[in-house]
Amino acid sequence: MKKNRLYLRYKLLFAFFLASAFTLCAHAQTGSIKIKGKVKDAKGIALPGVSIKIKGTQGGAQTSLEGDFVLTAPGNATLVFTFVGFTTQEVPVNNRTVINVVLTDNNQALSEVVVIGYGAQRKADVTSAVTTVKSTDFVTGPVSDAAGLLKGKVAGLTVSTPSGDPNAQSQIMLRGNNSLYGNLGLLYIIDGVPGDLLTVAPEDIAEISVLKDGSSAAIYGVRGSNGVIIITTKHATGSAINQVDYNGNETYSQISKKPDLLTGDDYRRQIAAGTRDPNYDLGSNTNWIKAMSNSFPVSHIHGLTFRGGNDQTNYLASLNYRYNQGIFLKSDHQQITGRVDINHIMLDGKLKFNLGLLQTNFNDHPFNTYDYEQQLKMNPTAPVRMPDGSFYQEPNNFEYQNPVSDIYNTDQPQTSFNSKYNATITYLPVVGLRLSAIGSYTKHGYLNRYFANFDNISTIRDKQNGVADISQGQSVDRYLNLSAEYSKSIGDHRLTLLGGYEYQDNNTFTTQMDNHNFPTDLFGYNDIFTGAALKLGNANMASSQSLTNLISYIGRLTYNYKEKYLLLASLRIDGASQFYGAAHPFGKFPAVQAGWRITKESFMEDQKIFDDLKLRVGYGITGNPPRKSFLAVGLLDYGNSVLYNGQFIQTLSPSQNANPGLRWEEKHETDLGLDYSMFKGLITGTIDAYKRKVTDLLYNFAVPSPPNLYPYTFANAGTMENKGLEVVININAIKKRDFQWTTSFNFSTNSNKLISLSNDIYQTTSDFFTTGNTGDPITTSTNIVRVGRNIGDFYGFKVTGVSSDGKWIYQEPDGTTKPYDQFNHNFNDKQVLGNGIPKYYAGWNNTLHYKDWDFGVTMRGAFGFQILNSLRMNYENTSVTNYNRLKSSEDKVFGTAVLNKTVPLEFNSYYIENGDYWKIDNINLGYTWRKLKSKFVHNPRIYISTVNTFTITKYKGLDPEVDRFGDVNGDSQGLSPGVESRDTYPTVRTFTIGLSASF
Repeated sequence: MKKNRLYLRYKLLFAFFLASAFTLCAHAQTGSIKIKGKVKDAKGIALPGVSIKIKGTQGGAQTSLEGDFVLTAPGNATLVFTFVGFTTQEVPVNNRTVINVVLTDNNQALSEVVVIGYGAQRKADVTSAVTTVKSTDFVTGPVSDAAGLLKGKVAGLTVSTPSGDPNAQSQIMLRGNNSLYGNLGLLYIIDGVPGDLLTVAPEDIAEISVLKDGSSAAIYGVRGSNGVIIITTKHATGSAINQVDYNGNETYSQISKKPDLLTGDDYRRQIAAGTRDPNYDLGSNTNWIKAMSNSFPVSHIHGLTFRGGNDQTNYLASLNYRYNQGIFLKSDHQQITGRVDINHIMLDGKLKFNLGLLQTNFNDHPFNTYDYEQQLKMNPTAPVRMPDGSFYQEPNNFEYQNPVSDIYNTDQPQTSFNSKYNATITYLPVVGLRLSAIGSYTKHGYLNRYFANFDNISTIRDKQNGVADISQGQSVDRYLNLSAEYSKSIGDHRLTLLGGYEYQDNNTFTTQMDNHNFPTDLFGYNDIFTGAALKLGNANMASSQSLTNLISYIGRLTYNYKEKYLLLASLRIDGASQFYGAAHPFGKFPAVQAGWRITKESFMEDQKIFDDLKLRVGYGITGNPPRKSFLAVGLLDYGNSVLYNGQFIQTLSPSQNANPGLRWEEKHETDLGLDYSMFKGLITGTIDAYKRKVTDLLYNFAVPSPPNLYPYTFANAGTMENKGLEVVININAIKKRDFQWTTSFNFSTNSNKLISLSNDIYQTTSDFFTTGNTGDPITTSTNIVRVGRNIGDFYGFKVTGVSSDGKWIYQEPDGTTKPYDQFNHNFNDKQVLGNGIPKYYAGWNNTLHYKDWDFGVTMRGAFGFQILNSLRMNYENTSVTNYNRLKSSEDKVFGTAVLNKTVPLEFNSYYIENGDYWKIDNINLGYTWRKLKSKFVHNPRIYISTVNTFTITKYKGLDPEVDRFGDVNGDSQGLSPGVESRDTYPTVRTFTIGLSASF
């Protein structure tokens, strides 16, 4: 039934697209004449790509590379000439057959509109740290989500993809870490509605704005503490010509760097040398990473966009399909997204309706990183299959198993969907007053299934006769925003007032069940209740429901005096259900910004350097709620069973203390910025310095029990400081008729320090806590968070060399050295070994146009940090003899001796490496046939691109762009960054060829 509903939904969507396509027709005009002409700028340079529309109709044309145009229009028509960066002109035809037009520069850099929270401002009026990236500047090539479009584009925004898994999402952090136990996620606003990156296709995005400072994010209150990303999708526009756009590409992927493991021949050499057991030679020479990889992984993306309409009603509809085949067998990602955007205007433009519909379906096969671990460990002399075609297995070997067999004997499909419906009504009752209402309904559902059949070695070892697991869930988000905005200009004064109310709720329900010991494996997870484990009480079932809501009141004032002095003040009041039971569930989040356009002063009139110079300062407070709800109330959980009156009774025991004093974490941020434009727009950019102070940090404090019912209490007590500098320089280096070159450089630095972790009521037993974990078999923490120190410090044993017999020589915290046999190996012997958070980030973007050719390069890097190379730590030790290891395990350590095989695996400074890198990340080359003389095909473009092209680094691991978040009790919190996991799906390098055209 569920599948039928999905099919029906797509049939209806396809019918709409088909109907739209059939409406594409030529608009005939009676009494028309043929008009030709040329469009130039004030300097006489021809302008290619100028849009020319016949006012009030759907007809139009576009200028050629030489600025020429030809079209047919009525003799009494009016032509509208539009070009980015120039003032729009309306020119009456007056029965002329030749019309030449000169467009004037409108100083677009200052007059263009910048999207901010709950509205937009002219760039000249913006008083906060906001960066906007348009679709023409996005990363070109396959990206996992919308955030991937911004890599290297925004100063202070870190976007990384440390995994090549086709189902992996980007890791995003803005201006460093701001919490220990609070939420770290950014807020995403998509066409005015809160959402996530799964509810928008990258191909549908027109531009992305990043609100970086506290004063701009404060209008979003508790959700804006970690930064706000506003995504604007492509929309229908007035008097749109009926048009169909196609964009598609094919991509080949390869592992960017593979681990260099011992081969079968290396095993046999070691056996001949007497350093490995002869029984380990099984006669083959298997490259296990190759055996579990697709031979030629190819992905593709195809998108169609339909648009049309008139001055009153217009539409845009898109259908996007993407298939991303992973490097490894049975790992892929499939996504279909359909979207409709409809606008209608009534009452002479006073009443506007917008309706948006979105449906996205996912069909994924995730990769189990356990199989990657097995290919690292697997004996390279073992065959993939036996002579009879069956998979090679070692049922009694618990060290490793055949990863290819595990992949084929395991099935784990995941399906999910997002449905989003939103509507906007805007009414302009009088001049200057704007009333609007936005409503949205979003539904998300998923179904994850897993089955290990009878031939899976894990089920054979555990005698389980198949294992099945099914988990599913559904969530519904409802959103409502009501606002009124009034603008008034009186002489040199311009004032805008905004007031609004907002409501959002979420209802999430999940279920999970597992079972084993099936009579047959023919039906897998589809017959989960036939497993015998259920009858014996050894199966598991669980369900949960979560209900949350948020209500908000919003107010903002903006003031402009003589286009010279600028002011913005805002206040948001939030109440969230996460603080149920708290004495103060509401929080107030004010902000103020001021700007001074120095070039508008009389003393700057005669200077010729600066076109615009604006000093701005902002201060704002944002809140951050806990990631979990109901932390303010006492909770009970199921305890042990006790025998009472001959029956076992299930008991309840305290699992959380009540804390009615629980409140928001508050981030107080001051930002000082400078915007500049020099030499008539030749050089533009920004400089921002900021300081954040996060107070009332959430922490799980140990408390005496009794009098408390539970030995831990979540409370607000800590303080964290975060400060940094961001610099952006944009240069229009060459702007000739046939050749243009623009280059942009961004730089940022950030430092993050824990100031305190106690107050008068709640005290920690020490001024630090450890975090991160190496995993088996070492099993120790990797990082430390200490008062007065930066977040991200590695903490372990420091080694300075090895003895002649290959044993570690340690350095004590006091600087003395000790040989291996005299070293205590306890916690007090550990010390800071480096830091996993880069001190500096940089990005360099270049775009060149030569006639119909375009070329772009995106480069980015990170500097001043270290990486824990877990691959070397686990597989570069000669004590590993029962499974495979790296070839470098046979190299001399510190150039002295090969590590002694009696020395066990250990986390120490030898495996901490310099992580500095510079990536030539994205290269693209395209050609557009602007001179193509066709009535049906317009501006076809073919392009090639690469992503993750080349990396310059001294790091010995697979990729220095590692996990920036780390892990605390299974929750990504950014407290143990800089660890390259030994079992992570390796990153990939992609090569893409694509085609786009309009019809």
